[in-house]
Amino acid sequence: MDQMLAAGLVEEVRSLLPYRKHNALQTVGYPEVFDYLDGAYDYAEMVRLLKRNSRRYAKRQLTWFAKDPEIRWFHPDEYGAIVQYTREKMETGDRRPEIKLLVAGYLTVG
Repeated sequence: MDQMLAAGLVEEVRSLLPYRKHNALQTVGYPEVFDYLDGAYDYAEMVRLLKRNSRRYAKRQLTWFAKDPEIRWFHPDEYGAIVQYTREKMETGDRRPEIKLLVAGYLTVG
């Protein structure tokens, strides 16, 4: 989250103020910054809420994905294993779009 803030998250959200009611901007991160820009709380509280809500969202994602027996989990350092797994799936004719790889909590489908 600190990297996102340093890279300009607040400025990005400020540029989106006219569109704040769009569903895509109701996801984690945007409402916290919109409220900060509205003066609902200070910068430190915004950061605290961003980090808390991002952690909660990540936990919900991991819980959801853990229920799917077709998901294969990898650590980011397991590049060779990821490539091997993908090749094996392709060689066996398993080209379904729902082949799922999870790397450090990030989902890649395809």
